[in-house]
Amino acid sequence: MFVGIDGAKAELVIAVRPTGARWTVPQTEADWAGLVPQLAALAPTLVLLEATGGLARPVASTLAAAGLPVAVVNPRQVRDFAKATGSLATTDAVDAAVLARFAEAVRPVPHPLPDAATRALEALGTRRRQLVEMRTAEQNRLGSTPALRRPRLQAHIRWLRRELGAVTAELQDAVHAHPGWRVQDNLLRSAPGGGPICAVTGLAGRPERGRLSRRAIAALVGVAPWRRDRGTRRGPRRCWGGRAAVRPVLYMGTLAAIRHNDVIRAFYQRLRRAGKLKKVAIVACMRKLLTILNAMINHQTPWAAVRPV
Repeated sequence: MFVGIDGAKAELVIAVRPTGARWTVPQTEADWAGLVPQLAALAPTLVLLEATGGLARPVASTLAAAGLPVAVVNPRQVRDFAKATGSLATTDAVDAAVLARFAEAVRPVPHPLPDAATRALEALGTRRRQLVEMRTAEQNRLGSTPALRRPRLQAHIRWLRRELGAVTAELQDAVHAHPGWRVQDNLLRSAPGGGPICAVTGLAGRPERGRLSRRAIAALVGVAPWRRDRGTRRGPRRCWGGRAAVRPVLYMGTLAAIRHNDVIRAFYQRLRRAGKLKKVAIVACMRKLLTILNAMINHQTPWAAVRPV
């Protein structure tokens, strides 16, 4: 049995393969709990949901806590699969059936879902990113705003700065209050050029840190070069996909590391001497820094033990 669950604000649509059964339940915590015995009776091989707008996370956590095999996948993968199978329509019922069919055909591996504390940390990280984006947008508008309207815009910018400071402090307090996160935060801060914001953003945006291989963590963040070869043609490698929220912080941390971190600076200079373009060299440094930080957490090793390669 393979179960696909499509979530909307008002209800969940559940589809089962190969029986073709389908039903809906309201989008409430009580109904999520009531869904557990219904699905447990089916003994499903996999229950699949899409990662859409945060609606899937609490449902998936409830089902996973009950011992059901749950996976949450990228909606783009499911939509591409639907197009490949000729399913061009999109409704809640159709999407749930496609999810069940995707689960049966592809069988993504269920991964442990983050606990409540990790979800709260991720929510704080998301809120901080939203405040940074709003502050940047308001600052960009300031130059083209008529003088009569600028005081209110400036007042809003001041409020955003205060709120950003409060959320950042709350994020750092949450990290320091958790023994495991505090150890990881100290390890990440030991890297020259990273800084506290880079560390706490890495903790909030990459809960899989230390558990993935170097290739998997690079693909997760979106700094892995993908091949584009056809026949005898060797196309340029390009990076795409991954977590867009983490990349800007990693990029700024890498720029600082190129200036202040001996290991990353030596690697960057070697790439430039080899004729690599500046952007290519920076992305390679991002990948190397990410790999080293991931290994530091995996092996509980501070930066002082890292040797130049």
